[in-house]
Amino acid sequence: MTQSGSMTAMSKEMQDCVQACMSCHSVCEETMSSCMQMGGQAQMQIMRALMDCSETTRMCADMMMRRSPMATEMCAMCAKACDMCAEACMSMPDDPQMMRCAEACRRCAETCRTMAGATM
Repeated sequence: MTQSGSMTAMSKEMQDCVQACMSCHSVCEETMSSCMQMGGQAQMQIMRALMDCSETTRMCADMMMRRSPMATEMCAMCAKACDMCAEACMSMPDDPQMMRCAEACRRCAETCRTMAGATM
C-alpha cells in the first residue's frame, strides 16, 4: 500500500505467483480427493503434505492480493510447504495425479521463492 492507503497494481511477478498458488491449491485439493479414494495408512504422510500445501497456497495468494505486510514471509513458508508436498507426491511416481500435483507444487515454490526475495 502507498502512504495514502490506495492500492497499487500488482506486478507481473506477483500476478504470476498468485496464479501459481491458486492453481497449486486446486491441484492439491483434487489430489487429496484421489488419495482418499485410494485409502491406506501409507497415504497419511502424503495427505498431511497435501493439506499443508493446499492451505498455505490459498493463504499466500490471499495475503498477496490484499498486500499484507507479511506476504513476503508467507511466500517463503509457502515455497517450503510446496517443496515438501512435491517430494511427498514423488513417492508415487506411477500415479499421474501425483505427478501433476508435484509439478504444480514445484512451479508454485519457484514463484514463491522469487516473491520472498522481492519487496511487496
